[in-house]
Amino acid sequence: MDKFRMIFQFLQSNQESFMNGICGIMALASAQMYSAFDFNCPCLPRYNLAYGLGILLVPPFILFLLGFVLNNNVSMLAEEWRRPRGQRGKDPAVLRYMFCSMAQRAMIAPVVWVSVTLLDGKCITCAFCTSVPVETLGNTSHPGLSQGDMKRVLARIPCKEIYDGQELIANEVAVRYLRCISQALGWCFVLLMTTLAFLVRSLRPCFTQAAFLKSRYWSHYIDIERKLFDETCAEHARSFAKVCIQQFFEGMSTDLAAARCHPPRKAPADAGEAAEKLLGITDQGTMNTALKSWHRCKPPLHLHPPALHSSNGWAGEQQPPAHPPVPRREMAAYYSRV
Repeated sequence: MDKFRMIFQFLQSNQESFMNGICGIMALASAQMYSAFDFNCPCLPRYNLAYGLGILLVPPFILFLLGFVLNNNVSMLAEEWRRPRGQRGKDPAVLRYMFCSMAQRAMIAPVVWVSVTLLDGKCITCAFCTSVPVETLGNTSHPGLSQGDMKRVLARIPCKEIYDGQELIANEVAVRYLRCISQALGWCFVLLMTTLAFLVRSLRPCFTQAAFLKSRYWSHYIDIERKLFDETCAEHARSFAKVCIQQFFEGMSTDLAAARCHPPRKAPADAGEAAEKLLGITDQGTMNTALKSWHRCKPPLHLHPPALHSSNGWAGEQQPPAHPPVPRREMAAYYSRV
């Protein structure tokens, strides 16, 4: 159990590297999924386009959503966006930075899927086989085919076993033509995504370095603050439960001692330590109020020295000195007389 706890703490402390690894695994998984996917074009004029574009676009959208779901910062971003303003304002630049950081990681797997799909060429061949230029590549003098019949024949190009239009256009010619276009689009897509990634990762901090550093700092602060708040709540809940259980058994032992005339046992020494960790919140209503206050009105990001409590009030208030200071001239005259 301790080993799993150490692994979990390591993943929490290296969350960015862990998320990058998850995105890389999703990218490799998307490529493996496509290679294992059984692509079956319907070879019908009305369904080829929908099926081909669906395989090209729907799985990347699902992978994009999964990239957000697997990112632990999504709930943090939603909480920061939806929380009331209270005593702490919300910086839209920080929210944009957090969303862009998550979107960049979530886009890796969809980009790999689209790239592999375009380079393979099956989806484009299935989706646009009815748009093959027969005038350029085929035999336009083929008699007895209406426009509808020609679309039906061209829709069977991806299905070699049922294709019956060799006199109109050779199957291999049409497939090579569509696959060439698909691979060209695939390499252009890869070049575009690589260029965009370079611009986002390299040039953006150069133009807005101060704003970039500020947004990155406060996004890290929000993440760390949330983790520390969860850890503090967990520690408080553990101490609260421990004290409640100890008080329950102390009460039971007192009742049993009164019934059997046995002296009750002493309270364990760690009960006082657990009570000190409650930070003054010792009932359910007060804890619920504190949690609501944290959500509705987070404290401002301004540190101030803690006020010392005295018998007359808080030490932060102006208190008259017990002995007023003696002026320097009077002290000199006193010592000269002595």
